[in-house]
Amino acid sequence: MTSAARENPLEILGQHREELRLAGVKSLKIFGSAARGEAGPDSDIDLLVEFSRPVGLFAFLRLRRRLAELLGRRVDLVTPQALKPQLRRRILDEASHAGQGLEV
Repeated sequence: MTSAARENPLEILGQHREELRLAGVKSLKIFGSAARGEAGPDSDIDLLVEFSRPVGLFAFLRLRRRLAELLGRRVDLVTPQALKPQLRRRILDEASHAGQGLEV
């Protein structure tokens, strides 16, 4: 596991706030196993992203790749609009209650 993977992902991303802002990121929140403290060494990081402006597919994929580089782990990146209805409430609640958020 890389040293980045052992640190708090939002602390790492906070060091790149300006880069994220330029990519159109408004906020990032952790959900899933990392938010619950259950992530293992091979776990990905689930991130809920909100954008400050419309972002195309290629920009979205570049952002996901860059986040994975910064964190040293696979990243599952999703917007609130893309959440499946049956999972939406649980994910939004988990992201909010985890207190794991980064405003850019």
